[in-house]
Amino acid sequence: MRKIKKGDDVIVITGKDRTKRGTVKGVVDTQHLLVEGINKVKKHQRPNPAKGDAGGIIDKEMPIHISNVALFNPLTKKADRVGIRQLEDGRRVRFFKSNGEVVDV
Repeated sequence: MRKIKKGDDVIVITGKDRTKRGTVKGVVDTQHLLVEGINKVKKHQRPNPAKGDAGGIIDKEMPIHISNVALFNPLTKKADRVGIRQLEDGRRVRFFKSNGEVVDV
């Protein structure tokens, strides 16, 4: 079970976008995430008439390493560590380490 998944609200804890919040758009591989509005770069795009793409400079979101983000806890309004616990009915759920609140219900 992954500690950070698609759709989670995360906060950047280190790097150029420190303290910015965003939603995880997708998991690129085991170590990288795409986060909405985070790690934007300027890319020089070459025109492609076959696809109808105009050339120019575009803003693009690049993957960020999973160690540079933490799950945002809405109760404490801070970044929080996540653990995995097994419930009585056998389901595995994520929980915030600071207050023990379950992330996914």
